Amino acid sequence: MTVHDAARRAPRGRVVMPRGARAHVLELLRHRIITLQIPPGAPLSENELAAQLGVSRTPVRESVILLAEQGLVSVVPQVGTYVAPLRLSDIASAQFVREALEVASLAEALDKVGDQDVADLRALVAAQRNAAPDAFFPLDEEFHLRLLSISGHASAWRAVSHAKAHLDRARHLSLPLPRQVDVLVDQHEAVVDALAQGRAEEATDALRTHLRKVFDDVAVVRQQHPDYFVDDPA
Repeated sequence: MTVHDAARRAPRGRVVMPRGARAHVLELLRHRIITLQIPPGAPLSENELAAQLGVSRTPVRESVILLAEQGLVSVVPQVGTYVAPLRLSDIASAQFVREALEVASLAEALDKVGDQDVADLRALVAAQRNAAPDAFFPLDEEFHLRLLSISGHASAWRAVSHAKAHLDRARHLSLPLPRQVDVLVDQHEAVVDALAQGRAEEATDALRTHLRKVFDDVAVVRQQHPDYFVDDPA
């Protein structure tokens, strides 16, 4: 049943939203913003989005409010609502949270990793090497989730995912860079090799190097897409 069907069946003057409608709209809009399907600076119209998604304005309005709280949407009174630009401080903060959680988790994984874990990670690396460009990102996410799972901290992925929304926009922007995917996969392989051989310091250094690569990438994509970025306040 669509939202409009629910509205027709509701008592007069009362619109009944399907359960989970807001969650669905929020997830969809967040995904489109993070993957740059809706780029930084793009205007957001509640009416147009509601029509596109086949819902009323209510779940769209509520989702926009939540996205604004996450810093992904900017609401300018008397002007309009827009996808927020990329800020270096947001990217740095997101990367800091991600690195802290993933590196700490890797230290524990070194004591728990088994042969099957290594085989699973190597299979993911192989899949990444053969993946089409648009299929790499979910495989990359799966790789990092798998690392967290080995240490017993798979549930921390929710915190990582929430924190790195701004970071992910920059990562999507950098994927088309020359040899970008090849370099990232090589870095994944370096982490797995060190993990499999129990070389703690080398594994940690490899993961840190991999996670911090985004800063070099941002310096490049910012020159290519200056309109997507805004300077942080002095």
